[in-house]
Amino acid sequence: MRKTLIILVVLALVGIGLWGYFGGFERVTAARIESALIERGVPQPVAACMGTRLSERLTIGQLRELERLRVREKEAGLPTSTIEFLERLRTVEDAEVIEVVGSSAAICAFSRG
Repeated sequence: MRKTLIILVVLALVGIGLWGYFGGFERVTAARIESALIERGVPQPVAACMGTRLSERLTIGQLRELERLRVREKEAGLPTSTIEFLERLRTVEDAEVIEVVGSSAAICAFSRG
């Protein structure tokens, strides 16, 4: 019985490792980003494109920083213009996040929107 349990645990760990190695985490993250963008009014094709790009280029910590931006937005209301959105994005204080979000929005809007 103990040997069977150990084998099952090892197989489960190997399976989770393979899932993560072959992009399982990025797909889940991309889907969450896409959903959040759609809730904000971004068209689905653009949101899907941005979700994939952001999940591939940003770390989990950077994505969490963007989540905190969302909380601040909710408190102050939604941005009414692109300029206001970019001003709020600058509060993240991470140049890579600003670059990735800005370039992804532009690329995805022109190629898919």
